[in-house]
Amino acid sequence: MTTPCPLIEVTGAPRERGRQYGEQARERIKRGVEHYSKQVFATGISADEFQALTRKFELAIDRYDPFHLEEMKGIAEGAGVPLESIILLNARTEILKLARKPATAWAALGDLPDGCTGLVALPEITREGRLLHAQNWDWKAECAETAVVVKIRRDDGPDILTFTEAGALARSGFNAAGIAITANYLETDRDYRRLGIPLPLIRRKALEQKRLAAAMHAVYTTPKTAANNMMVSHALGVAISFECAPDETFQILPERGLIVHANHFQSPVALSKLRDTGIANMPDSLYRDQRVRALLEPAAGSLTRETVKNALFDDFETPWSVCRPPRKTANNNLSATVAMIVMEPELGLMEVAMLPALDRTFTSYNLDMEIQRPAAC
Repeated sequence: MTTPCPLIEVTGAPRERGRQYGEQARERIKRGVEHYSKQVFATGISADEFQALTRKFELAIDRYDPFHLEEMKGIAEGAGVPLESIILLNARTEILKLARKPATAWAALGDLPDGCTGLVALPEITREGRLLHAQNWDWKAECAETAVVVKIRRDDGPDILTFTEAGALARSGFNAAGIAITANYLETDRDYRRLGIPLPLIRRKALEQKRLAAAMHAVYTTPKTAANNMMVSHALGVAISFECAPDETFQILPERGLIVHANHFQSPVALSKLRDTGIANMPDSLYRDQRVRALLEPAAGSLTRETVKNALFDDFETPWSVCRPPRKTANNNLSATVAMIVMEPELGLMEVAMLPALDRTFTSYNLDMEIQRPAAC
């Protein structure tokens, strides 16, 4: 049986809640720092070059949201690690790529894109008339031991419940206003030409908003270092998947009440303007979203969390499947579906199964909701 994801509960001003986070997640944070530090320095980057790179991200984060930087400083203090280590955890994809040396980069990074298969089912196709938002997170199997669920009680906005790597500000989750987000890796020929905002901070910014429009604005307009797909929904029945290039954003709307997204661009507009360079490393993405949609559409009108889970457990073409068991890659790393996250925001409910191909046990996490409903006409 896998170890359930620990719940970290924090409150107070940004620096204080960061300290609480760092103290409670100290061992998992240190494990994550050790893991990614080894990868970064295997690229051949020097300590001075690494510090210069994290300093550039620190300045960018401070300009974007100084409260985010304050919280990260608190996490570092609570965990007993340097601030640069927390910046690494929050910008690990960007730093791993930017640090690379041509001869050693892919040997260090391995063939492990940060894959995922995500979905949103609108209320009109669910049995209880409540939106469902879910995701399989595919990454390194070792990260099952560094993941946490963080409950953030805020005086400056809606409370947040997020599943993330320990030390990071957000990954998948929802807030008390009913806004939810998940994200999927994408890759384009425009990536890593400029320094943008680390992706976990953009997701966190979306989750800090009371209004869906503000959350979508954060995803749509914030400059990024590399491509990413971010699926944003509201519990009362709105969802858009934003396929983000570093400098441009494209929209995928629900089709027959459903959005399903893996790790390739779907937008015809996007594909007419950029080159999707990720499919070569993730050809299974081309059928993963098809498999999930095909499993869900026949149940339209009666979808439940269990229906969604069963679709995300799909093992067609395993281990290159929707739900991946741990498997060795060409570089002897372990790739897996690290976690399945199933959310029903209207109920304030998140369910998480760690390494779900090996263990289908879910742990439930709850958040008190304050969803503002439209006035009756």
